[in-house]
Amino acid sequence: MKIVVIGGSGLIGSKLVSKLREQGHEAVAASPSSGVNSVTGEGLAEAFEGASAVVDVSNSPSWEDAAVLEFFETSTRNLLAAEAAAGVGHHVALSVVGSERLPESGYFRAKIAQEKLIKDSPVPYSIVRATQFFEFLKAIADAATHGDTVRLPPALIQPLAAEDVAGALADVAVGPAVNGTVEVAGPEQFRLDELIRRGLSAHDDKREVITDADAGYFGAEPKERTLIPGDDARLAPTRFDDWLSRSTAGG
Repeated sequence: MKIVVIGGSGLIGSKLVSKLREQGHEAVAASPSSGVNSVTGEGLAEAFEGASAVVDVSNSPSWEDAAVLEFFETSTRNLLAAEAAAGVGHHVALSVVGSERLPESGYFRAKIAQEKLIKDSPVPYSIVRATQFFEFLKAIADAATHGDTVRLPPALIQPLAAEDVAGALADVAVGPAVNGTVEVAGPEQFRLDELIRRGLSAHDDKREVITDADAGYFGAEPKERTLIPGDDARLAPTRFDDWLSRSTAGG
């Protein structure tokens, strides 16, 4: 099966391409560096020729509100149009658990706009909503850092490893379109502030994490259950401590 991965050179995309190839599929890593640009439309027709599925794990280079909305809307329209023209039977997109519950964030508004375009398209689709990745914990801390302190709310979070995100996407991509949403999450829930505290401590980061119910999360203020999935979510196998042990060991 030929499967094109948009954003195939990134964190999730590269892992997804590897998994699909290991399963014997023809996985095409498509990105601007390989001559495929979803924003300009360059190379899409050629890349999609003979493809059974397209998986979009691309991300905006800018998180500024107008720029991120422009990226996801333009890219998604171009992908769906090219897929329809090429007869691609399955569009898979990576999105974020809780996006509709964080409308004050320009990034999450853009993801909702992306999802709407996919749902309104005639191309059969599957939207895979994932919780936050373990790999982004430092970025969360950095965004919430003020001097030597990190202020974060005690909202619940159920993160997972990027490797497990790629595994879930691979499973969905080779199956039939669900024409709906699949949620994937890690096997454990944490308080956001405590998770970051543990992560920083494991890497000997001396910043102090302060619990602040009014603190933001990438421009939004999550309530207790904003960031966690519903009861039907697929749970990934990798536990935080196991991932942390590997990451601190450099593996």
